[in-house]
Amino acid sequence: MHIGEYVKGGVATYIKEVIYYQKQSQDINDIYLVVSNTNSDKDFYLPKEKVVFYKYQRSIKYMFKAMLQIINEINRVNPDIIHIHSTFAGFFVRAPLFLKKRKFKIVYCPHGWAFLMEISYLKKKVIMIVERLLTFKTDKIINISLNEQKEAMDLRLPISKLELINNGISTETRSGIPSLLVKQNNINLLFVGRFDRQKGLDILIEFFKKYSPTHIQLYIVGDSVLEKNDIEVPNNIINVGWIDNEELDSYYKLFDAVIIPSRWEGFGLVAIEAMKNKKPIIVSDRGALPDLVKKDNGYVFSLNNLSTLHDILVSLNKEELRIKGLNGYNYFISNFTSDIMNKKIINVYKKILQTK
Repeated sequence: MHIGEYVKGGVATYIKEVIYYQKQSQDINDIYLVVSNTNSDKDFYLPKEKVVFYKYQRSIKYMFKAMLQIINEINRVNPDIIHIHSTFAGFFVRAPLFLKKRKFKIVYCPHGWAFLMEISYLKKKVIMIVERLLTFKTDKIINISLNEQKEAMDLRLPISKLELINNGISTETRSGIPSLLVKQNNINLLFVGRFDRQKGLDILIEFFKKYSPTHIQLYIVGDSVLEKNDIEVPNNIINVGWIDNEELDSYYKLFDAVIIPSRWEGFGLVAIEAMKNKKPIIVSDRGALPDLVKKDNGYVFSLNNLSTLHDILVSLNKEELRIKGLNGYNYFISNFTSDIMNKKIINVYKKILQTK
């Protein structure tokens, strides 16, 4: 049974990759999914009777209701393994277990440790304490990047419970005809992501308000999910809007490079989507992002010193970007495919089922 909270964007992509693989695996007998009815995708490759959308909004009142709904589903299905996705879902499932025994095993994937967010010191401390406590009710913790694994070790979570499994996506490219034309004589850059503080779009917009080169055109794809942000997009940036995942590959192919200015990032799924489509990445120096620029497949700039981004942009040329894109594709095939990720996840399941 997979359980999540807000399941859209990167987390939705991850869960869909996992479910799609597990449906075809001889090691998995049945799959169920429980997610919030708010801010969640609706199609997860499962029959309707195997998917439950619990009533939820991010407030104290709804949190307790969510816990009860989730507990009822767990009792109804009686799964062998519960695979939890993200911080809030991790709390909803594991907190009640301090009051009752469990027969099932628990795998928890935070999809980016919440204490690494730009929040107050007190909130960070509370989250750290809660995560440490909830570890007692967890069999394995999947960290989606080397940076996440290091942070978990620094928090002194039990090493025996930590598993590093990089995010992975399908190697298949989804066909489509984008309703967009780009000028081939420009260097066309693409931002893909939620329009919220984490993803750093506001930083990019402010940068392009001051820096307006004639040979570089920035396009942005996405929408607000967690926050209701009214993004004011200047005339020198083209806002494409939200694009369905099934169409994204056809859009990536139009561009010369993908830019990721996140303030914090547990992994950076957009980065490997870009690599899959043979596009180089231009990333901030935050979280797991710099670790994804290793095989001469992109550039890293300092979020605290945007002159470093300026220096990168003025030096770009199409041939160098093409070569870096090919390097990125090879790096993706060797490290970040869905098959690699899912085989490791199945092995984690097998290990914990063998333990008492």
